[in-house]
Amino acid sequence: MQVALFVTSVAWVLASDVLAGRAARGLSERFGLDASQPLLAALFLLFLLAVGFSILQAIAKRHSSLREVLGLPKRATARREWTLGVAVGWGMVVLAVLPMALGGTLYVHLWTQPRAVWLLLLNLVTLAVAALAEEVAFRGYAYRRLIEAVGPVAATIGMSLLFGFGHMFNSGATWTSVLVTMLAGLLLSVAWLRTHGLWMGWGLHFAWNACTGILFGLPISGISNFASVVQTRTFGRLWLTGGDYGPEGALFTAVVLLIGVAVLVRITRDYAWDYTYRPIVAGGYATEVQPPAAHVAMEQQARPAPASSLVQILPVTPQSRSVGEEPKL
Repeated sequence: MQVALFVTSVAWVLASDVLAGRAARGLSERFGLDASQPLLAALFLLFLLAVGFSILQAIAKRHSSLREVLGLPKRATARREWTLGVAVGWGMVVLAVLPMALGGTLYVHLWTQPRAVWLLLLNLVTLAVAALAEEVAFRGYAYRRLIEAVGPVAATIGMSLLFGFGHMFNSGATWTSVLVTMLAGLLLSVAWLRTHGLWMGWGLHFAWNACTGILFGLPISGISNFASVVQTRTFGRLWLTGGDYGPEGALFTAVVLLIGVAVLVRITRDYAWDYTYRPIVAGGYATEVQPPAAHVAMEQQARPAPASSLVQILPVTPQSRSVGEEPKL
């Protein structure tokens, strides 16, 4: 059953991606919303994923809220998890870009027109929604079904491979970029395994894309449309810069991702304890064994006799002298 649900959910993800892209392209051409086309595509994809996964959950006869189906459980630490993910993602991008900056291979151009500021805000919203949709697609419903079918290790390897090969047809992709993207899938899968929620993975994914494409103006998996105010070109060795694919095409980024895995495991110890460890539940059923008759008789014989009632008797002799009696010396 879990394998069937996994295969069906993967097929639904692929179909939803095609439908969302066509719908966004049609609306943008009809109403002249070219700049908003990526945002529309991400919104349509997220909507279709929510509908399809909810139907699959109903078919499996599991009653869950939409948040649970998508992998976004409601809990007190959700905002903090998302913020920690953003911090880790930002730090990883800085670590990946720092050697390029120190080596003088970055050429930055600033575009300060009012439209650039508008595009910056639009791109931030687009990347936030797109990161959530991608996390739901790769680390949401399908990933959990695969975990129940083959276990967390095999499921993580399988989904990381799919995540890497899913970016293989992007512009400028290489085998190095596919390997790095697989490691990124491993990192994001660890975020789920340690928290059983997409909050941290969503924040990390969003921060990685936003810092790469908006803050530093570099391509995101071969897509350079998100550079608005800051536009950057790189020159130098591909193992360090990634070329036109961006930092995700650089071999040095693989080292950064492995460091990110270690940091993520370290900062999620409390969440792993609170959300992933199942309480020990006693098995079987309650039984009450009656004691043998000889034991009951011995207990009855050993019981002490009931205590008799105590009666207080007042003294018959007076405790004080009378009025006419002479005191005795």
